[in-house]
Amino acid sequence: MTHAMKLAAGAVFPPIVVPRLGGGEIAPAAMAGWRLLVVYRGKHCPLCKPYLGTLDKLLAEFEAAGVAVLVVSADPEEKAAADHAEFGWRFPLGFGLTVPQMQALGLYISDPRSPQETDRPFAEPGLFLINPAGQAQLIDISNGPFARPDLAAIARGAKRIQEMNYPIRGMLG
Repeated sequence: MTHAMKLAAGAVFPPIVVPRLGGGEIAPAAMAGWRLLVVYRGKHCPLCKPYLGTLDKLLAEFEAAGVAVLVVSADPEEKAAADHAEFGWRFPLGFGLTVPQMQALGLYISDPRSPQETDRPFAEPGLFLINPAGQAQLIDISNGPFARPDLAAIARGAKRIQEMNYPIRGMLG
């Protein structure tokens, strides 16, 4: 089986747009400044909830680093709304990420193991720090729920990148 190409370090971030819970849209490529896009597997994933809870607790650190936080999944609106109601996350929450959008981001995509898990293909975890030039500054993708970056380290790193004018790494391939 072949897999889609991964998003290259330094590449212009793809112009994906998904609906935002509560109205409007999430369009990371169209935003100004530093932004962090976190892609989670969906309501069916028990490991996503504590991870996103940690992200919510770190919002002040990301804000202090000048980084807007955005979170999206392939879930339909009703599942995103149920998670939001249960956990009270404060970050903008997008839903309805499509398979072509997942492919544009270079994410790993999985089929549900059963209809009880979920009813559609979903993205495995991904994290993207996008710089003010609209480039992918940091990329972390996983093929499963068990490997995810330390969010506190990402917040510290985003601040350090800006303080040091640290270059985009990994540009040789």
